[in-house]
Amino acid sequence: MLTAILRYHSARAAVIVLGLIVALALFGPVLAPFDPLEQDTSAILQGPSGTHWLGTDNVGRDVFSRLLAGSTVSVLSALQCVVVGFLLGVIPGFLSVYLGRSVEWFTLRLMDALITLPFLVFAVAMTALLGNGLAQAMFAVGILIAPAFYRVTRAAALTVANSQYVEAAELMGADTSWIIRRHAVRKVLPAVGVTFAAMTGASLVIVSSLTFLGIGVVPPDPTWGGLLASGLQYLYQVPFGPVVPALLIVATVWALNAIADALRDATGRPARRAPRKQEVTSDVH
Repeated sequence: MLTAILRYHSARAAVIVLGLIVALALFGPVLAPFDPLEQDTSAILQGPSGTHWLGTDNVGRDVFSRLLAGSTVSVLSALQCVVVGFLLGVIPGFLSVYLGRSVEWFTLRLMDALITLPFLVFAVAMTALLGNGLAQAMFAVGILIAPAFYRVTRAAALTVANSQYVEAAELMGADTSWIIRRHAVRKVLPAVGVTFAAMTGASLVIVSSLTFLGIGVVPPDPTWGGLLASGLQYLYQVPFGPVVPALLIVATVWALNAIADALRDATGRPARRAPRKQEVTSDVH
């Protein structure tokens, strides 16, 4: 599968970009040259220099250090959101196909209700109820993206359940758990993988939007969205302030969408059938 994905030029570039982002998320706080919370009132809103590579913010904190430290929070929060949506969407998607009409009706009505909820309003309500933190906000957003996983999983599982080879296996006495393990999971995983990559990019945008508005983050903790907001506040004094966090968000979302497109193309392309010897011989004669 990985080899099939890497045949695409955009996917190879996306893997490199994601590798850099993962490295920032894992080692960013360690590589930060300064404490991201340390203030230096003698160096406020300074431009890039040998000491401060991306300058300083409105209270003298090193922007580069805050960017590295915020990478971990931003990336992990997006992954937490997607994992919650994955668990709450994929499992009910399977159950709706294989556990009868009552489970199908209940899960469909539940997902329809979740689709109607607005993202920001629900996230704000959850943070107000559970406390202002990214974990609470991302749990709320994960609940709201669960219908995307549910619909993809259910559609793929229905295709497998209605196939002739599954009907033949049922006639031969195969139980539901064996069919799910042997056939359904293998057919559903590629579609879920595409959704996982695409939803990770969407979740990063949601994380950045919430932290841009100050929801889910406790100041002065750094995040990409928070750095973007603070950069825009002092755009006149430091015109380049919001450029780097915005580029990181855009590059990460592009890379995830490119991986999703490559995975979809690789799994959706029909396999080429090698010509049989008899056909080649008949063509020659």
